[in-house]
Amino acid sequence: MINSSLKQLAAQLAAKKISSRELTQSYLSRIETLNPDLNAFITVDAEKSLMQADAADKLLAAGLGGVLTGIPIAQKDIFCAQGWRTTCGSKMLGNFIAPYDANVIERFNVAGAVNLGKTNMDEFAMGSSNETSHFGKVKNPWDKLAVPGGSSGGSAAAVAARMAPAATGTDTGGSIRQPAALTGITGIKPTYGVVSRYGMIAFASSLDQGGPMAKSAEDCALLLNTMAGFDNRDSTSLDRPVEDYARDLAQPLNGLKIGLPKEYFAEGLAPDVAQTIEAAITEYKKLGAQVVEISLPNTQLSIPVYYVLAPAEASSNLARYDGVRYGYRAPEYKDLTDMYKKTRAQGFGAEVKRRILIGTYVLSAGYYDAYYLKAQKLRRLIAQDFTDAFKLCDVIMGPTTPTTAFNLGEKSDDPVSMYLSDIYTIAVNLAGLPGMSIPVGFGANGRPVGLQIIGNYFGEAKMLNVAHQYQLATDWHQRMPIL
Repeated sequence: MINSSLKQLAAQLAAKKISSRELTQSYLSRIETLNPDLNAFITVDAEKSLMQADAADKLLAAGLGGVLTGIPIAQKDIFCAQGWRTTCGSKMLGNFIAPYDANVIERFNVAGAVNLGKTNMDEFAMGSSNETSHFGKVKNPWDKLAVPGGSSGGSAAAVAARMAPAATGTDTGGSIRQPAALTGITGIKPTYGVVSRYGMIAFASSLDQGGPMAKSAEDCALLLNTMAGFDNRDSTSLDRPVEDYARDLAQPLNGLKIGLPKEYFAEGLAPDVAQTIEAAITEYKKLGAQVVEISLPNTQLSIPVYYVLAPAEASSNLARYDGVRYGYRAPEYKDLTDMYKKTRAQGFGAEVKRRILIGTYVLSAGYYDAYYLKAQKLRRLIAQDFTDAFKLCDVIMGPTTPTTAFNLGEKSDDPVSMYLSDIYTIAVNLAGLPGMSIPVGFGANGRPVGLQIIGNYFGEAKMLNVAHQYQLATDWHQRMPIL
């Protein structure tokens, strides 16, 4: 059962072969067994989850269930969920109980899904390894010496270890796709604005986007059908007609044009990852796709541009955590200014402080034009690269990450090396495009390799179709670690 698809689980629930309570309890039991070692969840509340499961069973009994009714979903601890501790992986919010639901949580509640718990994450979504969490590092289920990726590493590890059939994540510079690749699951970052950011604790507002993480593209399509939609409480939410993201899953790939950026296959790509990606491309050719070489000439600029813009926005967004209204407050202080200083010094971890300092610097008088404004101009050039590329192809493919998962602690003292692990994912966020990662094999060390698929604006259904057809022909997404 733990390796069943969402459709299969829904069919079992509808046929009364299993109840939502029984299904939820089976995952809660697996979490109880595996989480002490993997540390994928920060908060589990069995009583709350089982109450939701009982409510779902009543809907199913009345014949009112939908495709996700009664399905347990793990929620990244960046989404506010009423009555649940919502920490964002930080000491600053270690005791914060959310008084309302994020739009994503509301949508899952309406669908009758069960909140299985809140997953671990890099503090305020700042990290690529899930080692910056105040609640401890997450281990990769495929190799417990390895990182699961970040910042959605808890969600990725939970799905990979089958502690949850699916989970939510957020992606600011690759934080869904990179951990999906490193843990051998499927994850999609939608077009910016497709999923509401209301109630999603902000890191970098022009880059953050929520999305689903699951075993397969088909599962992700079903999840995205629930998560996506206009929300007038989010000024960046796009008012578009409702889509069925599963509508094109069955379409054959004959004539599909795949663009391979030469910059993604250059220096820095590990040979075992390159070989695995090439094998996946060969499989796509067998499915009827054609390959064209393209260029994204400003790829190398994406990391410096991102690490100017994202910290600048983080500096602004995190100014609200001052110990006055909610969250952590320093126990001892002399006056208001001293309280601010000590609260923020004690409440934030090293990576968050680093980015706040960088962001404040690039926004300061005398440096705004030299750094922030220039980065915004380069962002436009990066987006234009993709516009030009999509004149030649339908989707763009390449590695999600330059290597398989690195070891825990390996890059903790080398932030620049850590940042370089996002070289292939960041540009997608800067351009606001949709992108996803699917598992396509394993590297020389037995750790998973992910293939990144990038679509044009609002091309989620096409990407999911491309991913699904590959997954019908292979079984990498069905592989699970031995735990």
